[in-house]
Amino acid sequence: MSQHEGTSGRPYYVTTPIYYVNDVPHLGTAYTTIAADVFARFQRLRGRRVRFQTGLDEHGQKIAEAAEAAGAEPRAFVDRMAGPFREAWAALNATPDDFIRTTEPRHQRVVQALWSRIAERGDIYKGMYEDWYCTACEGYYTEKDLVDGKCPVHDRPATKMSSESYFFRLSAYRDRLLALYRERPDFVLPQTRMNEVERFVEAGLRDLSISRCNFKWGIPVPGDADHVMYVWFDALTNYVSALGGEGAPDYATWWPADVQLVGKDILRFHAVYWPAFLIAGGLPPPQHVFAHGWLTINGQKMSKSLRNVVEPRRLAETYGVDPVRYYLMREVNFGLDGDFSHGALVGRINADLANDLGNLLNRTIALVEKLAGGVVPPAGEPGERERALRGFAERTAVQAADDLEHYRPHRALEAIWALCGEANRFVDAAAPWALAKAGRTAELHAVLYAVLEALRWIGRMCLPVLPTKAAVLLERVGDSGPARWPSVWGELPAGVKVVRGEPLFPRIDGEREAELARQLGLETGPGASAVVGAAARGPSSSGPAAEAAPSASAASAAPLAYEDFGKLELRIARVLAAEKVPKADKLMRLSVDAGEAEPRTIVAGIALRYEPAELVGKRVVLLANLAPRKLRGIESCGMLLAATHDGRPSVLTVEDEIPPGTRVS
Repeated sequence: MSQHEGTSGRPYYVTTPIYYVNDVPHLGTAYTTIAADVFARFQRLRGRRVRFQTGLDEHGQKIAEAAEAAGAEPRAFVDRMAGPFREAWAALNATPDDFIRTTEPRHQRVVQALWSRIAERGDIYKGMYEDWYCTACEGYYTEKDLVDGKCPVHDRPATKMSSESYFFRLSAYRDRLLALYRERPDFVLPQTRMNEVERFVEAGLRDLSISRCNFKWGIPVPGDADHVMYVWFDALTNYVSALGGEGAPDYATWWPADVQLVGKDILRFHAVYWPAFLIAGGLPPPQHVFAHGWLTINGQKMSKSLRNVVEPRRLAETYGVDPVRYYLMREVNFGLDGDFSHGALVGRINADLANDLGNLLNRTIALVEKLAGGVVPPAGEPGERERALRGFAERTAVQAADDLEHYRPHRALEAIWALCGEANRFVDAAAPWALAKAGRTAELHAVLYAVLEALRWIGRMCLPVLPTKAAVLLERVGDSGPARWPSVWGELPAGVKVVRGEPLFPRIDGEREAELARQLGLETGPGASAVVGAAARGPSSSGPAAEAAPSASAASAAPLAYEDFGKLELRIARVLAAEKVPKADKLMRLSVDAGEAEPRTIVAGIALRYEPAELVGKRVVLLANLAPRKLRGIESCGMLLAATHDGRPSVLTVEDEIPPGTRVS
C-alpha cells in the first residue's frame, strides 16, 4: 500500500532527472517529463499541494567537451542549449513548478554546504583514483564491469584514469543502505529494480571518487580550488538545492520527495549513491525512486545514424499534444521497456481517441440536441441500467486513482477506456431514440443524463493525461465545476446547454498517415508494422466466402503497394447479434460494434459454417471502408475477413479484449 493513500492534504513532490544539456530534448526525456506532469496533475485533482521539478545538468567533462566541439565557452554553450528544453516542455503541456540549472548560484551554495557537512563527519578524504571511466554517462567501472573494454551502457571505449581525487566513503554505507531497503521495500520501484539494487549493494561497495582535477567546468570543492566536484555529486543535489537546502521553508515543506522518476540506466546513482550522500549529510532519503525502461523506435535504439530520432516537439505539432501524451502513457507498461511505432500511435489516435472517446461524445451530444433540446436533462429516477453505469463509473474512479497513486498510468487509462466502452454499450442497450419515439420521456431523460454524467467522469479522469482535450470535453457536456477527481455522481447540473463542436480527435486515414510519417522522417513500408489479414470474399460478392479465396501463389504474385494497403481500413469489431438470412442458405446477417455511434449491419457468406450463437460476442476483423452493397435487400456495410481451408470459411477472430474500433495495422 502506498504511504500516500488517504493523505490528500499532504504536499506532494515529484521530480525528473535533470537532463544533460549537451543535446536537444528527445523522446526519452519527454517520456519521463510527461509522466511526472501526469502524476503532478493527478495529485492536484486529489486536492494536494504539488511541486513538480525538472531541470538541467550543466557541469562535467562531457559538457566541457561538447562546448569545445561547438567552438563556445561552456557558460555560453549551456545558456544557448537550455532554451530548447524549456520550449519542448511547454509545447508538450508539461508544467513544472521549478526548472533548475546546476550553474545557478542557489544550487552551488547548497552543494558546497552538503560537501562540507559530509567532510566534517569524516566521510570524505583525498587519495589517488585509478580505474575505468565513461565520459558519456560520467560513470566509473571496474574492469570486470566492462564489456570488451567498453562501457556496458553506452558501448563506448572506457578510459583508464589515474589522478588525485577526493573520495566518499561509500563502503561504510553498505549496511545502512541495506537497512533502508529492508525497512522500505518499495523504496525502489518497480520491484524488479529493487532486487537489482539490493544485489549490487550486497556484493559490496567501493569508495567513490567525487572530484576531478583534469578540467575546471564544475563546482569548486570547498577549500581546494584545484578540484571540481564529480558531476553526479553535483547533479543529484539539485533535488534539495532547488528547495533552498536544509533549514529553508521550501525544504521543510517538500522534502523528502514523494517520487523521483529516472531512467533505468541511472538507477544506481539515484538508489545507491544519492541516499548514501543524504544519510552521510544527516538528511532523509526520498520516499520512492521509480526507474522506467527505455524507449526504442520500431524496435531499434534511438540513433542519429539510423535517422530514427523522434523530436517530441515536432511529434506534438504533427499529431497534437494530447494524443502524443496519451500514446506514451497508454502504449508502454510504465516501468518496462517500450517501443515507439508510428503505426501504433496512429492506431491509438483512431481507435482509442477518435472512435472510443470521440464518438461517444459526438453521439451523446447529437442525441441530447435531437431528443432533449440541446440541454442537460433532469436526472429523474434512475433505473437498473443507469444504476449499473453509475456503479461501473465509481469502480473505475477508484481503480484509476489507485493505479495513478502507484505509478501505473497505462492501467489507469485501460480502466478509463473500459468505462468508455461501457458507456457506449449503455447507449446501444438503452436505445434513447426508441424511448423518444415511444414517448417515454422520463426514461429518456434518465438515460441521457446518465451517459452525460459518465462522460463528465471520464473527462475528469482524463485531465492528467489529456489536459486540453479533456477540458474541451467537460465544457461540451456542461461541466464548469472546479477541477477535481470525480467522486460524487450527479453533480452535472440540469438545464445547462451542451455544445456540439468539431471532432475531438479527427481520424487519420491511410494516405494522411503515410504523409505525416514522411514529414517526420520516419520509416514507413510493408515491414513497419504487423498486418493481420486473410484472403476472403465478403458480402459484396454473390457467393460464399469460400469461393473467392485465392491460392498462396496468386496472393504473392502481385505485390501490393504500401500506399494501396494504407487505403484499407481494418478494424476490430464485436458481434452483437447474428441471424441467418431467410431463403439464403449461405448468408448470415450480423450486427457489429465497430466503435462508432451506431452498430453496423454486415452480410457474410458464412451460414453454412457457423450457427449464429457461435459468433455473438466474438471480436472479428472488419474491412470498414468498403462501399455498402445490398444483398437480398439488406444493405451490408463492410466485410468480415476470413480464411478458407478445405472449402470451409473461418472468420478471423482475436482473443484479447481489444476495444471495438481498434485499427488493425
